[in-house]
Amino acid sequence: MKRLVVFLLTVALAIVPAFAAAPPVKKRPVVRRKAAVPVRISPAARFAAREEIDGRMADVTTGIENPEALAGFFEAMKQVHKGGPPVHILQFGDSHTASDDWVNAMRTALQTRFGDGGPGFVHAGRPFRGYRRYDALGNQSAGWKTEGVMALRGDEYQGLSGLSITAQAAGQTVTLRASGELLEIFYQQQPGGGQFEVQIDNEIAGSVGTDGDFGPGVFSRALVPGLHEIALRTLNRAPVRLFGFTLDNTRGLTLETMGINGAQANVMLGWNAPVWMALGARRAASLVILAYGTNEANGHLWTAEQYRSDLTAVIARIRAATPNASILIVGPPDCGNPRSLIHLSEVIDVQRELALKQGLAFWDWRLHMGGPGIVKRWVTAGLSQGDYIHLTGEGYRLLGDMISTQLLNGIHE
Repeated sequence: MKRLVVFLLTVALAIVPAFAAAPPVKKRPVVRRKAAVPVRISPAARFAAREEIDGRMADVTTGIENPEALAGFFEAMKQVHKGGPPVHILQFGDSHTASDDWVNAMRTALQTRFGDGGPGFVHAGRPFRGYRRYDALGNQSAGWKTEGVMALRGDEYQGLSGLSITAQAAGQTVTLRASGELLEIFYQQQPGGGQFEVQIDNEIAGSVGTDGDFGPGVFSRALVPGLHEIALRTLNRAPVRLFGFTLDNTRGLTLETMGINGAQANVMLGWNAPVWMALGARRAASLVILAYGTNEANGHLWTAEQYRSDLTAVIARIRAATPNASILIVGPPDCGNPRSLIHLSEVIDVQRELALKQGLAFWDWRLHMGGPGIVKRWVTAGLSQGDYIHLTGEGYRLLGDMISTQLLNGIHE
């Protein structure tokens, strides 16, 4: 026993110095992210901000600049009111457009007066998080890949809206629930392309093969008026790329939302011209709205020369695809905190200059908000979000009401 005790003491004495010599383990401090403290705005402050905004907006008398450029659109609208063919409006833009808030406000006002032409063009499925259309409901299975968003540009074949979804397995589905009398499905024809089946109101309407030379494909069906359930299902492992649906009525007006979060106007120049122009011509728009500028205004490498060149090329492409369409440029809103975006005023100046030179209409969004710096009051009033860039739903609806009212005022029946 005595020998065992001596042995254990010896081992202990050998181990203790080793532990004593070891450097202490430093614990990393726990970093806790502080919760954002919401800005508390009193009802009185909101009311005062709204009163100031209403007063400053009421002082704006400019309206749509160069309204003569919209003569063709105004004439088409008059014919719709007399029972003429439907009128299509295509709106391309950034996140302000993609939300469909202010576009839907315009859509509602114009369709109330001239009739519901249906949703028109709708993205296939749900191509990006938060995508919505107020007048159509779409969905998709998990096996579809989106291209065309700013984080994944993909190739040049992105169709009419600049976005596409692709599946390469059998059994992948896309659905659409909306009203209309004429259905079209825009897809990519390509070498080795796969097949998909179309169901309309739970009945098989046909199957489509997409194998062929590169180019746009279109599947069309006439429908009875009313609400419909459209479903597509891929049939094999070959790639199927969808650009979107169109669902139209034979009378009325459509206002079709084609916005991409984070986009600049020159994104359109990266889309395959023959494909885009063929689908654009098929829509035969009477009015094309370009609503870009926020992302350009925040670009540190932005130059007026390059922006002018890009925007001129975009306008030329639109005119080549839809020569009878009027074009309206909507400038960016007042935005940025604590300072305005670095090139905001310059972007607006170039847009106005090109509109007048090219015979386009121009609407100064920042001016109609109340002028430079007014965004801070919009945030206080609850009309703009705390990022000082995007509006709230109420703010976007106010914007849509302003533009639609000025468009309606230009139509003398």
